[in-house]
Amino acid sequence: MNQPVIIGVTPLYDAEKDSLWMVPGYLDGIMQAGAVPIVLPLTHDVKQLRALFDCVDGILFTGGQDVNPACYGEKQTAMCGEICEERDRMEEVLLQLCRIKRKPAYGICRGIQFFNAILGGTLYQDLSQELPGEVEHHMAPPYDRAVHNVTVDEDSLLYRIIGKHVLGVNSYHHQGVREPAPCLTVSAWAPDGLPEAVEDRRHPFFLATQWHPEFFWEKDEPSRKLFDAFVKACRENRNALGSALECDIL
Repeated sequence: MNQPVIIGVTPLYDAEKDSLWMVPGYLDGIMQAGAVPIVLPLTHDVKQLRALFDCVDGILFTGGQDVNPACYGEKQTAMCGEICEERDRMEEVLLQLCRIKRKPAYGICRGIQFFNAILGGTLYQDLSQELPGEVEHHMAPPYDRAVHNVTVDEDSLLYRIIGKHVLGVNSYHHQGVREPAPCLTVSAWAPDGLPEAVEDRRHPFFLATQWHPEFFWEKDEPSRKLFDAFVKACRENRNALGSALECDIL
C-alpha cells in the first residue's frame, strides 16, 4: 500500500495571543491535491527540525509577518511591519534543508520574500512608499478574486504548471522582492515590474509566488494546479528516494 505524501506546513504566529494558527486554505489546497498536511511547531531547535524534516516529503512556506530586514543586510525602518524572529530562524533551517536534501519547497507571499532574502536578495520594506503606483498589491476582502495580472515567463516551471502567459492573481502584501537572489530566476512580473514568482531552476521543485492560491484554489484552476504540481513533485521525489534506497539494499 502506498504511503500518503506528507507536507510540512510552517505555522502562523499570533504575537498578541502568543499562539499558533492556520489559514484553512493552505491545508485544504494540499489535501485536495491528494497529500496530508502537517502543521509544524514553532521552533528553531535544529535537531528537532531535522527530525521533523525527515518525516515529510516537502515544505510549504506560508504567509505571515514581515521578514526581518537583518536577513538581507538592512536596518528595520518604520515602514516595516511586525516581524517574528523565531519564524525567520526556523524557516532558514528548513529552507537550507530543502536545498541540501533537494526536497520540494513552495513559498507563498512571505514565502517568496523569505526565499529571496535568505538566498542573497533584497526586499522593499513597504511598496506604498518605495514602489508607489496603480497596481493593487494590498487588496480588500474577499480574497478569492483576481485584482491584477502577472506576466509569466514561458521558459519557466511556473508556465509548465499553469500553461498561461498572462494570469489574473489575488494580491495581499505590502513588501516585495526588490533585487532577486543570484540563484533565483524571476518567472512572473506584475505590471509595475515587481517580481511575482521566483524559482531555482537547478532544483527539482523550488518555487515561490507572491499571490495567494490558498484563498483562490476553489474557484481558480491555476491556483489548484500550483498545489497539484507541488504535491506531485513531493510524491516523485519520495518515490525516487525510495527507488535509490532499494537499489542500495539490493
